[in-house]
Amino acid sequence: MIAENLHRIQQEIQESCALVSRNPQDITMVAVTKSVDSTDANELVELGVRNLAENRVDKLLEKKQHLSQKQHIKWHLIGNLQRRKVKLIINEIDFFHALDSLRLAQEIQKRAEHQIDCFIEVNVSGEESKHGISPEELFSFIKDLEGLDKVHVIGLMTMAPYDANESEVRAVFSKLRQLQESVRELHLQYAPCTELSMGMSQDFKTAIEEGATFVRIGTALFKKG
Repeated sequence: MIAENLHRIQQEIQESCALVSRNPQDITMVAVTKSVDSTDANELVELGVRNLAENRVDKLLEKKQHLSQKQHIKWHLIGNLQRRKVKLIINEIDFFHALDSLRLAQEIQKRAEHQIDCFIEVNVSGEESKHGISPEELFSFIKDLEGLDKVHVIGLMTMAPYDANESEVRAVFSKLRQLQESVRELHLQYAPCTELSMGMSQDFKTAIEEGATFVRIGTALFKKG
């Protein structure tokens, strides 16, 4: 079932890219394994998936231990990270998708043994239930990160409202792309901001059409029937 789901998603990624004349090779599908065990995660790896994500520190460390022989896996932490847990996880991951405060960035700077590829989480929709900085705060926040040489801002991340219609979702993703392009045009060495992490199982096709380079897919990979 996982193999069939993966094949369908890969086809949908190709179709979405074709609609807007993009190269599917420019899309990184990140498999969100938070709802499954290490056996299912391993099946994905055996099928060629190289990017795995968890939203909790303990679950990522657990999966990484179980899959420790798989040296080619890139690990993504996509959930909110408490500062007190930075020391446990920051040197175990390749990408962090939820940078949302200067104090967190400073803790990463303190604990990281190498440069960490980070996405700044932007709360484009303005929902109170979501983490992330506001679009209005983005540029001053990026300026504050200058000098933190372990924090490498490769892009921006957002989540669209779960119950939004397609036009509302598209507007959120389009706004993030505009912000990303504006940051990229600053040509900051510590914040090249070339990437966009947006789109999940229910809206990744729209996200790709709006410029996503990383899509985070979980439910669609593991659904049965």
